[in-house]
Amino acid sequence: MSSLASSSSSVGAVAGGGSGEKLLYVGLNQDHSCFATGTSSGFRIYNCEPYRETFRRTFTKGGGIGYVEMLFRCNLLALVGGGDNPRYPPNKVMIWDDHQNKCIGELSFRQKVIACKLRRDRVVVALLSRVYVYRFSDLALLDQFNTLNNPKGLLALSPDSSSTVLACPSITRGHVRVELYDARKSTLIPAHEAELGAIALNLSGTHLATSSEKGTLVRVFDTGSGQMLKELRRGTERAEIQSIAFNSESTFVACSSDKGTVHIFSLAQQQPGGQPGGPQPPQQQEQQDQGVGASSPSLATGNKKSGLSVLNKFLPTSVGGYFSSEWSYAQVKGIESPSICAFGQQPYTITVIGKDGSFIRANFKNGGEATRMSYNRFLKGREEELRLEMGENSGAEKQHETEEGGKDE
Repeated sequence: MSSLASSSSSVGAVAGGGSGEKLLYVGLNQDHSCFATGTSSGFRIYNCEPYRETFRRTFTKGGGIGYVEMLFRCNLLALVGGGDNPRYPPNKVMIWDDHQNKCIGELSFRQKVIACKLRRDRVVVALLSRVYVYRFSDLALLDQFNTLNNPKGLLALSPDSSSTVLACPSITRGHVRVELYDARKSTLIPAHEAELGAIALNLSGTHLATSSEKGTLVRVFDTGSGQMLKELRRGTERAEIQSIAFNSESTFVACSSDKGTVHIFSLAQQQPGGQPGGPQPPQQQEQQDQGVGASSPSLATGNKKSGLSVLNKFLPTSVGGYFSSEWSYAQVKGIESPSICAFGQQPYTITVIGKDGSFIRANFKNGGEATRMSYNRFLKGREEELRLEMGENSGAEKQHETEEGGKDE
């Protein structure tokens, strides 16, 4: 889950500066190297490292884009209309070729499209209670199945070409349906007792991360066996998880929530008396306060655990489970709006993109509160936009005003 759309119950359109343009959607591409925004007049593409606007498409006669799904960095995108004046009907997925400056295909449905995921050989579309899978080359229908009502558009598709894995809500509350197409196998994972709040797959589709609508725990599962590998505690108070993301090596997972903090967890397996790959040096770890009781990082890059975990065997399971929880290794604090997070291309870096137009990069190598490296805004006031158009402080590589099928100049 790596996008914010106006269809989400907590994420609405916001003004994009003095021009009156509204932000309708923010989403990352498959390898988190770029992100796209849908606005009330078109869409824009941004590079993450280094941060810059690389492209914008403004439709001269207006028309909102409520969903933009990139295909890595190529010229093909999936667009869905949105806003008060949608460019396309909200029940259609339009395949846009930006080299040809036109739509080259479309998928039409009887209901509003809530989410769409792309990979080089698949297009997957989520409606309120149904998922459709198409072959990209000719948009032939390959698979379809029912889900529980899915107003958030929870949908995950592994981007790695070596395996094809899809995850979405099943027809049972709190359960995730995982389709392993190469193995011709389906797995139903009973992830939570409550409704699902967020899901994400790692690049290869071997790991699934989930959170419920309560938002206190993030669980990580093996998609082949359905076995739970990790249970990670975000906090004790209820929260809405807005995004979950793995890093490329699947050694960390992060989540953002409406509590204003991005939590980063290590997925390394803790070994008694040591850290992954070798013994732990005999050193005393500095203890920190973390909720109830003291907690200390058990690994050099490991999660924190309660200092009262030794009492687990004397406590009921429901209580002991709390004290045995793994708390986040690092945090990015002070996030002021709904946001999505993703790991950067450089080790121990994370990106946080907010609905308010903020773009934050931070380093979490030392654990605890992450160090902010940079801050940018992709929603600018009218004065800033005019300076960009005049070539002052320009960060955009290409800006086009066009009508569909028109000529690029």
